[in-house]
Amino acid sequence: MSDALKHECGIAQIRLLKPLEFYKEKYGSAFYGVNKMYLMMEKQHNRGQDGAGFASIKLDTNPGDRYISRVRSIAQQPIQDIFAQINDRINKEMQEHPEYKEDVALQKKHLPYIGEVLLGHVRYGTFGKNSVENVHPFLRQNNWMHRNLILAGNFNMTNVNELFDELVRIGQHPKEMADTITIMEKIGHFLDDAVAKKYKQLKKEGYSKNECSPLIAERLNVAKILKRSSKNWDGGYAMAGLLGHGDAFVLRDPAGIRPVYYYKDDEVVVIASERPVIQTVFNVPFEDVEELEPGHAIITKKSGEVCIKKIIEPLERKACSFERIYFSRGSDAEIYQERKTLGKLLMPKVLEAIDNDTKNSVFSYIPNTAETSFFGMIETVEEHLNKKKTQAILDGNGKLSAERVTQILSERPRIEKIAIKDVKLRTFITEDSSRDDLVAHVYDVTYGVIKPTDNLVIIDDSIVRGTTLKMSIIKMMDRLHPKKIVVVSSAPQIRYPDCYGIDMARLEDLIAFRAMLELLEENNKYHLVQEVYEKCKAQVELEDKDVRNFVKDLYSQFSAEAISSKIAELISDKSVKAEVVTIFQPVENLHKACPKNLGDWYFTGNYPTVGGNRVVNRAFINFYEGNKERAY
Repeated sequence: MSDALKHECGIAQIRLLKPLEFYKEKYGSAFYGVNKMYLMMEKQHNRGQDGAGFASIKLDTNPGDRYISRVRSIAQQPIQDIFAQINDRINKEMQEHPEYKEDVALQKKHLPYIGEVLLGHVRYGTFGKNSVENVHPFLRQNNWMHRNLILAGNFNMTNVNELFDELVRIGQHPKEMADTITIMEKIGHFLDDAVAKKYKQLKKEGYSKNECSPLIAERLNVAKILKRSSKNWDGGYAMAGLLGHGDAFVLRDPAGIRPVYYYKDDEVVVIASERPVIQTVFNVPFEDVEELEPGHAIITKKSGEVCIKKIIEPLERKACSFERIYFSRGSDAEIYQERKTLGKLLMPKVLEAIDNDTKNSVFSYIPNTAETSFFGMIETVEEHLNKKKTQAILDGNGKLSAERVTQILSERPRIEKIAIKDVKLRTFITEDSSRDDLVAHVYDVTYGVIKPTDNLVIIDDSIVRGTTLKMSIIKMMDRLHPKKIVVVSSAPQIRYPDCYGIDMARLEDLIAFRAMLELLEENNKYHLVQEVYEKCKAQVELEDKDVRNFVKDLYSQFSAEAISSKIAELISDKSVKAEVVTIFQPVENLHKACPKNLGDWYFTGNYPTVGGNRVVNRAFINFYEGNKERAY
C-alpha cells in the first residue's frame, strides 16, 4: 500500500499443557514456549512494528517466588529487542549459576520469562502515542494471585467514553480514558468481584484461608467474568488475557471484525491473529487450525482443560475485508487465492481502459502487498491473449505460414518491475517545499522499458489518501513518458472512516471524500454539505442505535465512475503529461473474492456495530467545523 495505514495489531498466546521437563526431554530445551513465541511474534511483524510486548506466567510456584514476567519495547526492531533482553538476562543467570543448566526445576524457580502460559503482542502506535507505557500486554497487579490480570488485544472500542463513565459510576478512578485501560479495569472489576464471592463461599463451606486459594482457581468461571465485562462493549476486538494463577482466554467480537485462529493438541494450545503463523511455527496443516467463532472465547483453565464458550450473542458476520486485502500475511492459502481473484476481477475494466491494446501496454504493481493481485491480473491478461491467439489462428483457415503462427503465439503480456520502494526516507526538513521533494523520492522507477506509445497499468492494493500517489508515484511514472497511466486499486473506493482498529479517523483525509466534495462544488450541490451537517448535529444526543449515516446521501449524488475520474484528477497535477485513469474494484466483486469477510464499511458506510454510525457522524461534524480531532 502506497499510503501507510496503522493500528492493526497482532496477538499470540501459547499454553504449554505438559510440564516443562517434557519439552526439555522432547525438544532439548525448557525454553520451547519462549522460542515458539519469538517465532509467532516475528511472523506477525506485518501487523505492527512500533512496539512489542511479552508476558509469561509460571504455574504452581511457591509463595515468595516470582511467577509473572513482562517485557515491552519500542526500539526500532522491538521484537528482536525484547528477545535479546530475555536472552541476555537468562544467559547471565546461567553463567552465574551453572547448576541451572540441566535442572528444569531450578530454571523455572529462578529464571524469568520461562513459564507455561505466554502472551505476545505486536502493535502500531495509536494516535501518535508510542511510549513504552502504551505497549501491550498491560498488567493489573494484586497480591492475590487470582486477581492479577495481563491483557493484550487487537481492538478499538467506539464507545470508550461510555465505558469510562461506567467505571466511574461503580466507584473506580481510571488513570486515563484509553480503551485498553478501560477494558482492563472493567474485566478486573468483575474478576475481583468473582474472586471475593468464591472466597466468601468457600469460607462458608468451612475451608481455611490457605485452602481457599487453589479452590478459587479451580472454580473461577472465566466465561461468566467475560460475559459481565463485555456486556456494553462496541467495537472490533480480539482480546487476550492471562490470570495470575494460570487461566487464559481469548475473546472475539460478536461481528467477527478482528481475526482469531487457534490450534490444540496434547502438548499445546496456540492462538494467533493469523492462521499461517500457527501452521508454520508448529508445522501443522491448514485444516488443523480453526477459526474462533464471533462472540466466542477460547478458555484454557489452569488445569489444562480447554473449552469454547459463547460470551456474546453473535451479530451478522462482518469480518474485516481489509485483513484480506492488506494486513494479513499473503501466505495464508485462502488469502492468497482471494488476492489473486481481486486482480482477476479488475481485468475487464482494465482492458476497456487500454482499448484492449495489450501489445502497447506494460503491467506492473506497487510493491509489495499488491503483488498477489497483480499475479491474478496477469493470469487474466494471458487468458485474454490466448483467446485472441486462438481466434487469429482459426481465422487463418489453415493457410497461415509457420512464421506467422510463431508470431501470433509469441505475444505475451509485457510485465515489468516499474516501481521500486526505497528505504524509508526521513522527511526531517519541515519546510514544505523541501519536504515535498523528499516525499516525491520515496519510490523510484525502472527506466528504459516504456515507450511513448505505451499504456502503463500499475496496480495497488488500495488507495486511501492518495498522498504518495500524487507526491511520488504518478510523478515518477510520468518521467518514463507513457501515453497513459492506469492506476488500479484492488480495493473499492475508501469513503468512510474506520473505528475498529485501522487508522482512518478523518473523512477529509480520504481522497474519495475529497473527490466527492469537488464534484458537489462543480455541480452546484455544495449546499448539501450543510444540510448533512445539520442532520448530523441533530443526532448528537441520540442513542447509537438511532443514529443514521447521512454521509451516504452525499456520495449517492454521483456514480462510482465519476468519483474515480475526479480522483484521477486529484492525484495528478499540471506537471503530469500522461493521461491518468483510476480504476477501483466494485464492492460486489470484493464480496465475490472474499466471501467470508464481508465487512465493507470502509467502502459502503454499512457499519457492523451501532457505534460505527456515531463515529462517522462525529467525523463529518469535525470536518465541517474544521476540528482536527479524531472521531473516536
